[in-house]
Amino acid sequence: MSRIIGLDVLRGIAVVLMVIFHFCYDLNYFGYWHIDITRASFWVNFRSLIVFLFLFIMGVSLALAHRNGVKWEKVKLRTGVLLLSAFVVTVATYMMFPNGWVYFGILHAITLFSLIGLIFIGRALLSFVLGVVVLVLYNFFSINMHPLFRLLKEPLYLPSFTVDLVPFLPWFGVVLLGIALVGYGLERRVFQNSLLSGESTLHKQLAQTGRHTLLVYLLHQPLLFGILWTYSIL
Repeated sequence: MSRIIGLDVLRGIAVVLMVIFHFCYDLNYFGYWHIDITRASFWVNFRSLIVFLFLFIMGVSLALAHRNGVKWEKVKLRTGVLLLSAFVVTVATYMMFPNGWVYFGILHAITLFSLIGLIFIGRALLSFVLGVVVLVLYNFFSINMHPLFRLLKEPLYLPSFTVDLVPFLPWFGVVLLGIALVGYGLERRVFQNSLLSGESTLHKQLAQTGRHTLLVYLLHQPLLFGILWTYSIL
């Protein structure tokens, strides 16, 4: 299967937005810019856009990778890499933010969603309907996973606050929409447009970045945090 360049470009855009968000978070953490990044509507919506892009793209990529049958060796390798990466994030954030460490962030969610999503590949109508239902229930009836997390905090010794939380509801609904898009064969029509599939240097750089999303995700925050910490003690 040939790569869909527009999909890589969109993934690259999501990576750039993520780096911007985390840089602003770090500036606020070190006191260089005073913003309410966890509650102000702009920043909450900005983060939601980033998570939406990553999970929608994940749903599309998952369906493309296994549209002709689940490749279990690939699933096992990918799951192992994601689990290890998620564990690294949990340990690192526990060391840096002992009162707000990540116990179910974006990598944890992608690991789980990648496995459950296999059930829906090739079931476009079911994926679309469930995806829409989940998002409608969340946006109009405020049905989410927060009560469950509150219930689990004490027995699992979870922190009262976490710097990154991506609950199953509503975010798995976004993954289902990505799976449905491929199920209906719309992926090339959506991603092979002039906006995403250009031949400019910027398009090529974004596509290259999008192909190394996990590596960028794991490295960018320690680098940004380390640079600002070093600058703050000089």
